[in-house]
Amino acid sequence: MKVARDTVVTLHYTLTDDSGEVLDSSAGGEPLGYLHGHGNIIPGLEKALEGNSAGFQSVVTISAAEGYGEKNPGAIFDAPRKHFPADMPLAPGGRVQTQGDHGPVTLTIVKVTDDSVTLDGNHPLAGKTLHFDVEIVDVRDASSEELAHGHVHGHGGHHH
Repeated sequence: MKVARDTVVTLHYTLTDDSGEVLDSSAGGEPLGYLHGHGNIIPGLEKALEGNSAGFQSVVTISAAEGYGEKNPGAIFDAPRKHFPADMPLAPGGRVQTQGDHGPVTLTIVKVTDDSVTLDGNHPLAGKTLHFDVEIVDVRDASSEELAHGHVHGHGGHHH
């Protein structure tokens, strides 16, 4: 069976950046399962897997635009230090969570001064070229329940 919209794809992957640093991997663990064509993975990887079958292996390079997007300078902003608890540890590279219009939002701390905290709302991988070493383990038709929920259930996917 070939990877197409409404199929469940199970794959192993190793994600690296341009320097070769491993950012994430399923190696040594369970493969990732996702519902193809439903925005469950980044667009560039989904496009690269389209039409392939179990056993497909490749190293796929994904541009920032087809990954987590270009870095948006407008998503970097200063927040008054007084909006954070006095005992909250704040350091560059740390993360804080807030509530957004569509649920929780994680922000990365860029800079801390006595008066303000500079926060970055971009995804940590925004603006980066990504390299996926992938192997498709299995492709199957999605169940009606998976299609209704928009994600994979069971092995490699979501558990209710």
